[in-house]
Amino acid sequence: MNREELIEAVAADAGLSKTAAKAAVVSVIENIQKAVANGDKVALVGFGTFEALKTPERQGRNPQTGQPVTIAAGVRPKFTAGKGFKDAVSR
Repeated sequence: MNREELIEAVAADAGLSKTAAKAAVVSVIENIQKAVANGDKVALVGFGTFEALKTPERQGRNPQTGQPVTIAAGVRPKFTAGKGFKDAVSR
């Protein structure tokens, strides 16, 4: 399912126009991104938790040359599936 298919599903399930459903989906995604970028956790009970995970500086290896390289510290997004989501997928 891509974004457009999700918008169509939300419109059908909620009885909304595609325009209203698109605005809702885009708003949810943007607000999750903003919150996580600001260092907040976004917990959707039964679905999962979005958060920013700090990664330390570490040593890696260039696969072409085999030379060691330093990989800079950074921040990456992390999603942890909730129990309801896990149960729905495992059925």
